Amino acid sequence: MNKNNKIAYIGLSADILHEGHINIIKKASKFGKVVVGLLTDRAIATYKAIPTLNYKQREIILKNIKQVSKVLPQHTLDYRPNLNLIKPNFVLHGDDWKTGVQKKTRTQVILTLRKWGGQLIEPKYSKGISSSLIKSRVMNLNTPTNRVSILKRLLNSKKIIRVLESHSALSGLIAENIEVKRYKKIENFDAMWSSSLTDSSVKGKPDNQSLDFSSRFSGIGDLMDVTTKPLIFDADNGGRLEHIPFTIRTLERLGVSAIMIEDKVGLKKNSLFKDQSGAKQDTIKDFCKKIELIKKTRNSKNFLIGARIESFILGKGLQDGLRRAKAYSEAGADLILIHSKEKNPKEIFSFSKIFRTKKYYKPLVSVPSTYSKTTESTLEKNGFKIVIYANHMLRAAYPAMQNVAKTILKNQRSFELESKISSVKEVINLIK
Repeated sequence: MNKNNKIAYIGLSADILHEGHINIIKKASKFGKVVVGLLTDRAIATYKAIPTLNYKQREIILKNIKQVSKVLPQHTLDYRPNLNLIKPNFVLHGDDWKTGVQKKTRTQVILTLRKWGGQLIEPKYSKGISSSLIKSRVMNLNTPTNRVSILKRLLNSKKIIRVLESHSALSGLIAENIEVKRYKKIENFDAMWSSSLTDSSVKGKPDNQSLDFSSRFSGIGDLMDVTTKPLIFDADNGGRLEHIPFTIRTLERLGVSAIMIEDKVGLKKNSLFKDQSGAKQDTIKDFCKKIELIKKTRNSKNFLIGARIESFILGKGLQDGLRRAKAYSEAGADLILIHSKEKNPKEIFSFSKIFRTKKYYKPLVSVPSTYSKTTESTLEKNGFKIVIYANHMLRAAYPAMQNVAKTILKNQRSFELESKISSVKEVINLIK
């Protein structure tokens, strides 16, 4: 069999095409017709941030490289479905996957190729260059317009989106960079949450809308300067109807991806307070006016509108929540947050079971502050698309700072703290 009858398969994400990609494509072309298994956005999102370019854009680029004969979607990190489909004579991959998270995938490829006598070829990995590295270098080119769209793309790419409250630029840097290895998979946060509770608490003010939006916008600007991940803005009830256009235009200019408004009226009372006496829910008609105005005002459909339903909080029950979800969805809400202060998720799961079967369904958001034993996988299985850890960073910081202050007072020095707090070097290395 001559070269023209043989197939050389390459699995690529090719988010930002670079010399390493070109090198391996040229190498593959020496062995046969090059077929690229292009990872879908969803596949990439299982192990790192969603790609800068979507699947279609990356496909067009690869199809226009003369050495590439065909591009196939690779729907998972697992090569085997595509390998069994086309039975390539060769698979090419850089030798960097001999260790680390891709080691298992490599073994699967070798065993699969053996079925028809195929061969794995591993060119030396091009060190010092990768799509992730290039993306980090062009962070400052991440314009607000581009940034707004990221959350919407995440909704189409990930099974569940993990969001961390970020009340300052420093906490945002943690949300941006923190990662852990769990079951051979890298876990990180997908987005940030600007909470009215934590923003007011940082400034020493009560969570009753005493802190106006203009004050919060300044902090968001600082946060967005040092991060790249999308941000959801907690806007309480959205404020006066006349002020909404200003709020939306400002959020879009800052690069915020979504606004979340709740269907309460009057002076705010935090939903997690047991005593909700005096708290009132907006009429469906009036709340829909707010949604419709946001929809009319926003410059881009990529800026998402979240509607938070307080029916369970105020004891109105399941049917009231469902009526509101239908109306809010039809008015233009892109996300529905069904809130609960119960210690288990039973009532929100009852809501989800019915709501996600309806034609007016919109992605569901959970804030599991009270039902904290519920795992993300359980939420996802029950129809939730976004989980927001809404106040945990501030709640962690407060007792930690208290302990520092007490320890210094008790010992009249700081030595006892040194092994329990970050070194100055760690802080310096975080802020680059």
